[in-house]
Amino acid sequence: MRRKQLNILESLEEGIITGVYKNGTLLPSEDTLAKQYAVSRPTIAKVYNQLQHKGYIKKTRGYGSQVIHNNARSTYTIGLLLPGSGESEIFTIINDQILKLSKKNHLNCLWEGATVSNAEIRRTQIEHYCEHYISQKVDAILFSPLERLPDADEINLRIFNKIIDADIPLILIDRGIKTQPDVGGYDIIWLDNLSAGGAMARHLIKNGCETIHFFYRPNSANSVDIRLSGIRDTVLKHHLKFTEENIYCGDPSDLNFIKTIKIVPGKTGIICANDSTAAVLLSSLEKANIKITSDCLICGYDNMKYSQYLKYPLTSYLQPCEEMANISVELAIRRIKNKHHIPMIVNVNGKIIERESTMFNR
Repeated sequence: MRRKQLNILESLEEGIITGVYKNGTLLPSEDTLAKQYAVSRPTIAKVYNQLQHKGYIKKTRGYGSQVIHNNARSTYTIGLLLPGSGESEIFTIINDQILKLSKKNHLNCLWEGATVSNAEIRRTQIEHYCEHYISQKVDAILFSPLERLPDADEINLRIFNKIIDADIPLILIDRGIKTQPDVGGYDIIWLDNLSAGGAMARHLIKNGCETIHFFYRPNSANSVDIRLSGIRDTVLKHHLKFTEENIYCGDPSDLNFIKTIKIVPGKTGIICANDSTAAVLLSSLEKANIKITSDCLICGYDNMKYSQYLKYPLTSYLQPCEEMANISVELAIRRIKNKHHIPMIVNVNGKIIERESTMFNR
């Protein structure tokens, strides 16, 4: 079936299921719909034949195409497994937007797995919430995989397999699964981390940095690995050096470790995996007598609210969190209605919010 015809079919199906076209009403005439979609009348006739074959409508010569489907569902139940909401503001924004969407779209969202703050509590409770959602037979689950725990990959894969085995539509938000599962059938919505990494590297190079470092904490999400790839590719394309010596994985509050960072005064830029890491690193660098905006520049990701209020207001990469929430709900509803949809990976772009931390004092 041609793509446009399929799109029209899916649109009408959704309209019937959600009650836009109520049971007993007539669909627009074939001529009217053909003009609306700028297609031929035979194309609409084929769509209506498909709807009749699926039991949505009854076509009667001289009368029209009447909706006979009376099993519309107005509410879907979606379980939220967003454990990062206790750590990063981006999930607060995502949660708030999902709440707005749930009211607007008549969604019943279960929030138990979206309010965990402590990392160890997340470890012990996240699987419990997953099993609870499965026992509740939710229609879909939105899951942001755990990070910053030594066994996060193992836990994430276990949760993933439980959801897939239960045949529940799964949408991953912000992060993927590091250990690539053998099965498909899930969607991902996240930042275009390759592009975001490259954008920040270009920003620092444009502002005078000839040495670029990347700093992240152990057991970070796989999105951080992709971000690093974007940084590396961009730095090398600018004919600058970037090796393992430019990559630092550790605790940003560990002063002895921070002192190992090689700083070329006035020419060094440090890209942190996120703002929380950058904020701690800013303090540690000062304790190590490394001056921000004189010796080095520093930036992060997520544009946390406090970023602009640090001693050196932090340049950060703003993620389109509300749009990520919008798309995640769209993907969930799409897969609820048709579990056989081709899995989608949706990359969204953000923008750099430039502040003092990436401006050299010349």
